[in-house]
Amino acid sequence: MNMICVQEQHLPGNSMEEKWETAQEWGFDGIELRGKGDFGFRKRLPELRKAAARGIPMPTVCVEMLHFIGAFDATQRQDAIVQMKSLLDVMAEIGGRGAMTPASYGMFSDRLPPFVAPRSTEEDRAVLIDGLGQLGAHAATLGVELYLEPLNRYENHMVRRLDDAVSLIKEIGLDSVKVAADTYHMNIEEADPAAALLAAGPYIGHVQASDSNRLEPGAGHIDWALFGSTVRAIGYTGPVALESRLSGPAQDVLPASPVLLRRFL
Repeated sequence: MNMICVQEQHLPGNSMEEKWETAQEWGFDGIELRGKGDFGFRKRLPELRKAAARGIPMPTVCVEMLHFIGAFDATQRQDAIVQMKSLLDVMAEIGGRGAMTPASYGMFSDRLPPFVAPRSTEEDRAVLIDGLGQLGAHAATLGVELYLEPLNRYENHMVRRLDDAVSLIKEIGLDSVKVAADTYHMNIEEADPAAALLAAGPYIGHVQASDSNRLEPGAGHIDWALFGSTVRAIGYTGPVALESRLSGPAQDVLPASPVLLRRFL
């Protein structure tokens, strides 16, 4: 049975304990954390240690920064690597599974002007192999995992489909680096999302769920029955985390999401 998680920003409360109480009331099994840069996530370690000690499930963290490991600027790339290592350290400390990152976000899109990136495809790949390799090696020493999340063509130009991520992971050759599959981005980029998920199955380490319009599951047109059967077919038993915007107040719309997902998973 997959753990159904909700990202922490949707939960009311001034502490993880208060957020967890609401998450349970709404039918969720765990909380996906958000990891801010400038070591903001590391500063939360005492709070998160306390929550973990009280049995609050916090299996994954999604990085939340303005630059990432694929940045064009070398200083920003190095900072992103340092920040991601810090996220991995914290997740190991609290008994989590791992941390996820895209190659980049909002840095460049070849679907929007000026259409030509300032770095070649070969240079893009080299940068990502280097950064992911460093982070994967660090994750392996800690016993956690790094999840590479493909983003759609308007948010990122380097890793857009699951097979883009798999290709990089195969070249890196570390079991600690896996793919984070997000149903919203797959809805845009994959010609056949179910087939893409099946093909990437052995490399899937994390799954995020939101509907075709980036709202909560059930508010768009994704085929959740097909999604659930595909997740079962690849043998994925890890968390499915709701990462979405909301179609209404959280207390009104979120309780339906775990019900919907459990119907098919």
